[in-house]
Amino acid sequence: MKPPESSTSFIINLIGLFSFLFTLYFLSQFYSEWPSNLRLVIVSIALALPIIILEYFYRRPQLLSSTRFKNNKPTIDKKRIAIKLLALYTIWSFIAFIYWVFPEYRGSFYQSYWSILLPTLPGLIALSIPYFWFVDQRMENPEDSYYSFGLFLLGKKKFDKPVIIQLFLGWLVKLFFLPLMVVYLSGNINKFNDINTSWEFITQDFTHIYDHLWILLFTIDLAFVTIGYVLTLRLFDSHIRSTEPTALGWLSAIICYQPFFGTLSALYLAYNLDNYTWGNWLQGQGNDIGYMIWGSIILVLLLIYALSSVMFGIRFSNLTHRGIITNGPFRYSKHPAYLSKNLSWWMISIPFISQSGHFTEVIRACSMLILMNLVYYVRAKTEERHLMQDPVYQEYALWIDENGLISKIKRIFNPS
Repeated sequence: MKPPESSTSFIINLIGLFSFLFTLYFLSQFYSEWPSNLRLVIVSIALALPIIILEYFYRRPQLLSSTRFKNNKPTIDKKRIAIKLLALYTIWSFIAFIYWVFPEYRGSFYQSYWSILLPTLPGLIALSIPYFWFVDQRMENPEDSYYSFGLFLLGKKKFDKPVIIQLFLGWLVKLFFLPLMVVYLSGNINKFNDINTSWEFITQDFTHIYDHLWILLFTIDLAFVTIGYVLTLRLFDSHIRSTEPTALGWLSAIICYQPFFGTLSALYLAYNLDNYTWGNWLQGQGNDIGYMIWGSIILVLLLIYALSSVMFGIRFSNLTHRGIITNGPFRYSKHPAYLSKNLSWWMISIPFISQSGHFTEVIRACSMLILMNLVYYVRAKTEERHLMQDPVYQEYALWIDENGLISKIKRIFNPS
């Protein structure tokens, strides 16, 4: 028995990954002097373009029921398209106002984001017109959330309030997460100038291998995540079907990211009390074999974490439903990224070992990391509750309950 068909192709996503890796290393070797933001755009295109092209020919997103394109002859309604564009530009103006008002977005931290967004904004405005023109005339129900919001702006009584709320929540997700991901990805691309980016790193000692793969795995994750937040387009079947509607779901997600996480972790979740990590512990003892084994397990966990993001292809984003993923690590767990990430924290920060030797410090550190784990548990449960509205996810959840890794482990200890 197999799980339901995934919204993405395992092979196509891997092709996108290999294209990204080749371009990343090529630019790092021969064009490292180029600005990191330019390299970010190039590697992002190298990742997304193969996936978009291959999905067009092999998955045929324009024919999928989730895209909701009609098969009969397209019909053009210029007035409706104009109303949708009014809605889009109003939302963009609102986002610009938010970025302008809040000091968080006016500091130097987001400079790399602005250096990419501002030059491309005129092009995005220009492209939105033919995009809405093309998509609107092919939709089964062209009176969508943009149309409803446009009617609201024009003072009409026909608008659908819940649909408009979902539209704003979807854009709020992008407003919050996209700047962070762009900044982090730009920073990681810059780090490739500071490390040995040739394949010679595999012949070096394990510390160099670990450091290189650490940066690489997080860069892979960030690249797929960033592309996911950018390409929320119905044309590619990567649009947002629905957005998390509950305050608990939003709160448990955003507190895991800056600027909220910095304050929260410092005051309540500082599980790494004395900055004593696994490397200090094992290297300090001269335990080379133990050091390599422990570090390798961490890298395997991070590989699972990165591959979980890869499986989304161009469809990743927090707090949204953009198709059900059932391939790769998701064949073994509904939340492989959360499980691997949280396990890696225990192995990296080793809160159960205190440099001072005080047992009370161990209790404190472990308690705070358990609280951090609980935050991710709440995230997982709110995501499941949201996605359970989709019959495909209901089928997938039942399949995992019978065939998932945790279920198999339980049967080993309780065969009955």
